[in-house]
Amino acid sequence: MKTQITFRHTTATHPKLHDEALSIANGFTKYHDGIISTNVEFINEVNKTVGITVHLTGNTIAAKEDSDDFHKSLHNASEKIIRQIKKYKTKQISSRTKDID
Repeated sequence: MKTQITFRHTTATHPKLHDEALSIANGFTKYHDGIISTNVEFINEVNKTVGITVHLTGNTIAAKEDSDDFHKSLHNASEKIIRQIKKYKTKQISSRTKDID
């Protein structure tokens, strides 16, 4: 799986955020094994915004969350992604069982 992490409108480097984003992105694979790539984007504007885009085989899942802290935004966005991955996987399984019946 390929992971790309981008920081926008910030001058400082954030190695802890970078490592945390990598570990969260790698953790998505335990919910679905068909993940092709993950993009995590940190945007420093009025609020600290984190956008996560996950490319699956045949589908793309995205979530964006903003708050006063990058860590909080990252965790909230990752929770949204996990919920969407679980829902996508459930729909795939239910459509396969309908085809069999």
